[in-house]
Amino acid sequence: MPPSEPVQPVHLSGSAYKRDPYPLYARLREEGPIHRVLFPSGVTAWLVTGHAAAQSTLADPRLGKNHARGNDRWRARASIMPEPQHSRLQVHLLHQDPPKHTAMRRLITDAFAPRRVEELRPRFQEMADALVDGMPAGADTDAVDLVQCFAARFPFQVLAEVIGLPPHLAARFRREWGGVVAPVGPDDPRRPAYEELLRGLEGYIADVVADRREHPGDGLLGRLVAARDAGELSQEELDSMIFQLLVAGQEPVTNQITTALVSLFRHPEAMERLRSEPGLMPAAVEELMRLDSAFELTTWRFLAEDAELHGTRVPAGDSVIVSLCAANRDPGRFPDPDTLDLDRQQGPHLGFGHGIHFCPGAALARIELQVAIGTLIRRLPGLRLAVPEEELPWIPAVLGRGTSELPVTFGTVDRGVCPRNKRG
Repeated sequence: MPPSEPVQPVHLSGSAYKRDPYPLYARLREEGPIHRVLFPSGVTAWLVTGHAAAQSTLADPRLGKNHARGNDRWRARASIMPEPQHSRLQVHLLHQDPPKHTAMRRLITDAFAPRRVEELRPRFQEMADALVDGMPAGADTDAVDLVQCFAARFPFQVLAEVIGLPPHLAARFRREWGGVVAPVGPDDPRRPAYEELLRGLEGYIADVVADRREHPGDGLLGRLVAARDAGELSQEELDSMIFQLLVAGQEPVTNQITTALVSLFRHPEAMERLRSEPGLMPAAVEELMRLDSAFELTTWRFLAEDAELHGTRVPAGDSVIVSLCAANRDPGRFPDPDTLDLDRQQGPHLGFGHGIHFCPGAALARIELQVAIGTLIRRLPGLRLAVPEEELPWIPAVLGRGTSELPVTFGTVDRGVCPRNKRG
């Protein structure tokens, strides 16, 4: 059996890697299904690549998500991980195993049920149209940052509507609080600013809890606070679930909008086809997610005891991560995987994960992406990048993928909207 500690782990770092990790993933897939890797923070992990190996790993009952399973080597670096261990935001769904995971997930599933979020589609369309209405009338000469104007705003507006975050609290949310999921080591000069962000987010969550306790309403946030008061959740679990909703519930959609648009800018014929055949949008969103997913890597999993994983001995408590992006471009599962094919028939991708930790907000995210991309390409004629693609700033996040800015130009904004979306 291959040794568990290769001398030189593969480095997952650098601007070239963040801009285009797919050549590296292709090489790793060819070499085998599992590899020792090193992240910029100094944390090592076992990375699973190909589609079959990824799917089986995500459903492997031997692998747990609770950080208590991590061994001493992993814990030695845990203080630089997202949400330092002293944070009370550590015990959300992504870090839980059954039966706790099952009970916590049950509290949120109704809010994200496919039928419920589909009923909200007209409201989401109104939000998207309002944001486009606020854009410059014509931007042929001046670049517009689509992240700032749309991609970072639309998902949060949708999320606030779905979970019952009232306007006075939504107005106070700072997008930079999402930065607490980025690894900033204890010796990093940015650490004080990082911890200040963390304290600010914790204070905001405390205010949300207090507000929803006093004015519960019928939204998800009010129901979670009621579950805490009924003894179904600890205070740390409540805070963590609200954190997960506020950050994981919207930032990946922001990133997925950017990766999807970059792919369409590379394939203008596909963008034009979507303009003329809007009924293709649901299938197009699935293909765009497969091609370049905002969920690049999963969070950590751990074995309770030494075991074989895809032919390699993995020590108990070592972290195991699955590359969803590598799995989604496995030629053994998706023929010609580096090509954007709006007519692809090879079945579902792993962009939302698999198994018991499959993204509970998948139905909502799909509708958001359909509405967002459809609205932008329909209402912004001549939409195109305003800078060379190699100048796009890709986010440095370890697990996610997207651009922090997306400068574009377009012609005169189409002020007409679909008749079914008009009011009055």
